Amino acid sequence: MSSPNAHELPPQKLASEHRICHALTVDVEDYYQVSAFEHRVSRSDWDQHESRVEANTDRLLALFDDCEVRATFFVLGWVAERYPALVRRITASGHQIASHGYWHRLVYDLTPEQFAEDITASVDAIHNACGVRATAYRAPSFSIVERSLWALDILAEHGFTHDSSIFPISGHDRYGMPSATPEIHTISTKRGDLLEFPPTASKISGVTVPVGGGYFRLLPRRVTSAAITQLERIGRPAMFYIHPWEIDPGQPRIRGAGAKSRFRHYVNLARTEPKLRRLIQSHPFGTMQQSLENCPIAPVVQA
Repeated sequence: MSSPNAHELPPQKLASEHRICHALTVDVEDYYQVSAFEHRVSRSDWDQHESRVEANTDRLLALFDDCEVRATFFVLGWVAERYPALVRRITASGHQIASHGYWHRLVYDLTPEQFAEDITASVDAIHNACGVRATAYRAPSFSIVERSLWALDILAEHGFTHDSSIFPISGHDRYGMPSATPEIHTISTKRGDLLEFPPTASKISGVTVPVGGGYFRLLPRRVTSAAITQLERIGRPAMFYIHPWEIDPGQPRIRGAGAKSRFRHYVNLARTEPKLRRLIQSHPFGTMQQSLENCPIAPVVQA
């Protein structure tokens, strides 16, 4: 959590007196649960697919342990309900647990009532698995956008205090809110305040470079590293994200997926794990909670 004095210290002082700790985050979902495949894989058929989420998440846990780093795991409620031992292993290893919703449904495709039911089910599933009540949330596919900002009120109403769903970029067909504040900031909702830690996008030679996920797999590691270094120079932590299936080149292929979806999902899977190890060894990473300690917070923004 942010310390009480963080709001009182200027960013320059924070940058000079405190080492930046970037947020290392994992969206815990299986390969067939991604938004790109939702028209090819029915949720009613999820149980019929070979599950690889336990093995892949355990590989990440081993990697993080080897690198002596901790992360925030945004766990899908569906996964927590079926693999509670996995969630317990995550918490037992000292990582932070957060919610990724239950059914991995895009927020803007839901009614407010459906969204409330989804996050409640996810919190209950995670709590039943490990005894931790999640208070941080990330929307599937960063789907809190202009037309779904109403979700922030519901998050606050249901006890969430932190969010990492609003991607301040443009040009993506599924998410992005270019007018959003890119710095960590407090959002004032009708139901209370939320601390927003946005996914990171940095400008490198005039080109916007999002940090994590498919962008990390597609681009050379040095590009992502340069984007993170740029933020270090101004005293801001980066928000990096990855999925367990992104280190699994042997995952079953989804039949009938479009060319764009296949490219986004399968590009450079075999190279991701060693790239991730080198990135973690090149920059200081930790949980979202650790990253927020003594971190400058931008002024309050109205939802």
